[in-house]
Amino acid sequence: QVQLVESGGGLVQAGGSLRLSCAASGRTSSIYGMGWFRQAPGKERALVAALTWSAGYTYYADSVKGRFTMSKDNTKSTVDLQMNSLKPEDTAVYYCAAGTLLELHRGAPGYWGQGIQVIVSS
Repeated sequence: QVQLVESGGGLVQAGGSLRLSCAASGRTSSIYGMGWFRQAPGKERALVAALTWSAGYTYYADSVKGRFTMSKDNTKSTVDLQMNSLKPEDTAVYYCAAGTLLELHRGAPGYWGQGIQVIVSS
């Protein structure tokens, strides 16, 4: 089993920045990829960024390209999501997830964090 715990959410004004962190524990050696999803009220949960621990793969949704950066620390089993130039439409609950790339892109990763709220005020 793998446990994922997010931190770093909160309230920020439009144009500001936030950094989310996700700490993985348990059988972290079994993890191939990590991703950040978000779900806004009334909308489906969607993948916004993903990477692999060792294969050098990264993915960003078009809506966040150039503004969000996902990074990893293999030694600490953590991934971060640096969010810059935030917009009100980035308001959502953000979820850390772990799984294969196929699982992440299909929206069905094997493991989910509990979610963390991000609110961007206009």
